[in-house]
Amino acid sequence: MLGENHSLRNEFPDHIDTITSLIGSNEHFAEIMKKYDALDKQIRDLEMRDSPISDESIHELKQQRVVMKDALYHQITLAELG
Repeated sequence: MLGENHSLRNEFPDHIDTITSLIGSNEHFAEIMKKYDALDKQIRDLEMRDSPISDESIHELKQQRVVMKDALYHQITLAELG
């Protein structure tokens, strides 16, 4: 769906406490999440404004977002395991 919010809090509502904790305690996690949120916003803006961008370019941005989300989720699950 175009313009859909893919923030981590939206994607993983069951992990909000862990996400919040990691933002405060893990600089690497916080930095990647900041970049992830910026990329997600960029993609939403491009989709909502129907900006001139090739399908290949938007697909590449979305792939970057998936890779970042997977890395962040991995860190979330590791933190929850203890």
